[in-house]
Amino acid sequence: MTKSIKKILIVGGGTAGWMTAAFLARWIAKTGVEVTLVESEQIGTIGVGEATVPGIHQFMRDLGINETEFIKATNATFKLGIEFEGWSAPDKHFFHPFAGYGVQIEERPFYQTWWSAKQKGYTEGLDSFCLCTQLARQGKFAQPSFDEDSRLAWYNYAYHFDASLFARYLRQFAERLGVTRVEGKVGSINLDETNGFIASVQVEEGMLLEADLFVDCTGMSALLIHKTLGVEYEDWSHWLLSDSALAVQTKSVVAPDPFTRSSARSAGWQWHIPLQHRVGNGYVYASQFISDEQAREELVANLRGELVTEPRLIRFTTGMRKDFWHKNCVAIGLSSGFLEPLESTSISLIQTGISKMAAFLVNFVLDEKLVAEANRLNRLEYERIRDFIILHYKLNGRTGAYWNHVRDMAIPATLVDKIETFKASGSIQMLEQESFREDSWVSMYSGFGVDPQGLVASEHSDRAWLLMDKMKRAILKGCDVAGSHEEFLGTVIP
Repeated sequence: MTKSIKKILIVGGGTAGWMTAAFLARWIAKTGVEVTLVESEQIGTIGVGEATVPGIHQFMRDLGINETEFIKATNATFKLGIEFEGWSAPDKHFFHPFAGYGVQIEERPFYQTWWSAKQKGYTEGLDSFCLCTQLARQGKFAQPSFDEDSRLAWYNYAYHFDASLFARYLRQFAERLGVTRVEGKVGSINLDETNGFIASVQVEEGMLLEADLFVDCTGMSALLIHKTLGVEYEDWSHWLLSDSALAVQTKSVVAPDPFTRSSARSAGWQWHIPLQHRVGNGYVYASQFISDEQAREELVANLRGELVTEPRLIRFTTGMRKDFWHKNCVAIGLSSGFLEPLESTSISLIQTGISKMAAFLVNFVLDEKLVAEANRLNRLEYERIRDFIILHYKLNGRTGAYWNHVRDMAIPATLVDKIETFKASGSIQMLEQESFREDSWVSMYSGFGVDPQGLVASEHSDRAWLLMDKMKRAILKGCDVAGSHEEFLGTVIP
C-alpha cells in the first residue's frame, strides 16, 4: 500500500475536527497539500471536554498559539490537577497534581524515602512535598519555575476552557491558514472498487468531495472508519462500567478553583470544571446501578449555582476502535474510541492521534508498515490510560453495590502486575506508551492508602527526615508569595 497524499478531507468539526484542521494547516504550510473540512451546523457535538492535561502546551507550541490570546478567546482558567473527593473513603479526599513530590534523597526516588519514613513513624503527608498541590489547596496559581536550583517549583499545569469556543478559535486559526470549510451533511461515502479505499464523500444536495486521505471526526457514529470501512469497536465496559453521563452548566458562585473536582457518587462520579464565566458539571454513571432520573436528582442536589442549561444525557460505550487507521482513513476523537473523562484524557487522545498521523505519514505517502506501527502505538496508549482509570475504581474505599462491584471485579493482567509490583517492592512499573508517569501512580497509591511492603529503610533516616522538613518549609514559603488564581487571571485578562 503506497499512495501519495495531495488532498486531505476532514469529515466532522467540533473539537476533534478543528484541532486536526488547525494542526494540518500549520504542518503542511507551503507543501501544496490541500485540506478541506466538511461539517453541518445542524449536527451537534458533545462539547463537554472542557478539562485538559499538560500535553496541551505542546499542541499550542506546534501551532504557535499565544497563551494569553487563547485564554481570552476560550474563557479558560488554569488547572493544577484533580481533586478526588470521597473515593478512598466517603469523608476523605486527595489530590492528583501535575507535578512530582520532593526531590531525590541519597539517589533514591523521593516517594520511596517518604514511604520508608512513614513505616518508621514519620507523620507528614505526601501532599506536603508538592508545591503544585499546596497551591491548589489554597486556591492559588503562579507560573512554575524550572530553574535547576528550584526543583521544588518544577510543576506543570493545564487548562479548563469552553469546548465550543475552543473549536471556534481553532476554526478561525485554520481558515486563516487556508483550510476550506464546506457546510453540509454527508449523504454518501464512495469507495474505490479496485482497493477498497475511500474515494469521495457526497454532501447532501451539494458537491462531491474527493481526497487521498480522509480523517473521520464524526464522533461515536464513526461514519467512515466503521460504517464504511467496517473497523470494529473493542468494548471495555466489563472493566469500565459507566455508560451514561448527564452534563449541565451552572452559574459561578465563587472564584474559580485552579483544579478539576471529581466527587464520588452512588453509582459513579461527578465533575466540576470552573471556567471564567460559568461552571461545567456532570455525572458519569453506570445505568445498571441507577436510573437516569435518580442520577439527575443526585447531580442536581450536589450542584452549586443556578442552572444555565438543563442536564443533557449522553450514552457511550467505553473502549477503542481496533485500528484507528485503516486504508486511507484515520479516526480522530470519539470515532477512535472513548475513555470516560475521569483523568481528562479525551482532548489529549485527539492530540496524540493527530501526532501519530503526522509522524507516520512520511513524505505524505501512505505506507502499510508505518500504518501498522501507528495502530500498535495507539492501542498501547489507550490500554495504558484504561488501566490507570481502572486503578481508581479497583482501589476505592467506598461501600454500596456499585463500588463493591468495581472493587471486586477482575482487572487486566497488566494492571495486576503493576499493583503487585508496587505492593511488593515500592517500584512503579512503567511500560511503553504510558501517558501517566511515576508520580501520577504515586499520587493514586498514596491517596488510596496503598503502602508498599518491601521498602528497605534508609540507614540515614534522621538526615532524610531533616531534609524532608526543609523541603516542606520551602514549599510553604513558595505558597506564601503566590497570589490567588483569580488574581492571576486578572493579570492575564485585564
